[in-house]
Amino acid sequence: MKKFIFSIVFSISLVAFGQKKIHVFVALCDNINQGIVPVSKSLGNGQNPQTNLYWGALYGVKTYLKQSKEWNLVKVIPSKNAKILESLLFKHTNSDTYLLAQAYDGKYIKETTIDFLQASSGKNSVEIQIKNKKLSFGGNADLIAYVGHDGLMEFDLDMKFNPQNKKKRDVIILACVSKAYFTPYIQQTGANPLVWTTGLMSPEAYTLKSAIEGWIKNESDAEIRERAVKAYHQYQKCGMRGARGLLVTGY
Repeated sequence: MKKFIFSIVFSISLVAFGQKKIHVFVALCDNINQGIVPVSKSLGNGQNPQTNLYWGALYGVKTYLKQSKEWNLVKVIPSKNAKILESLLFKHTNSDTYLLAQAYDGKYIKETTIDFLQASSGKNSVEIQIKNKKLSFGGNADLIAYVGHDGLMEFDLDMKFNPQNKKKRDVIILACVSKAYFTPYIQQTGANPLVWTTGLMSPEAYTLKSAIEGWIKNESDAEIRERAVKAYHQYQKCGMRGARGLLVTGY
């Protein structure tokens, strides 16, 4: 009887916490090629991921996840794409969740934005082989995130991002005023805006990581957003009210 009960619980657990895939598009901070308030030369070198504010710095996606107890670096993936300077595959320590993070050369921020939106609509699958397992990201990911400057403040995209299938993908957009600028495009993709912003913000990895932890646990959109809010306040000391006004979910 005990074995039977365990089998049922185990089966339910697999359904609730089965394999999940996350694809994170990072537009490297770039003093020269982006309309940002300049940061230091090393942090704002969009062609050097190792010191970049959004990748190799203390709270960059690469460094923050590598130092986290919840994520293990599985593979460094050689890039065949000139726009992408580094690709890393992580696995969550407590679930069957894989995360592909890609650092885009800062001068290709428009292409990064397009790639993110196309993935959000279900296009451009990215296949990763690890041992005897093949993982598919891009448009086949379950959660797709954009981290970096909001390039839509400087350029428009004269193209459509129609959904390729009925799969409901979640998206996180950590960029300044991302709700206002990304809304028409995300509506086209059919994706669910899990967390995005209403004002100026620092798109560092603690906000992303905290939101993802709730998403892995199948929490509600409101609970996931609250995790992001708490993390942002913890590091930015902006007050919970300010963080709740900045980080929102849905339309």
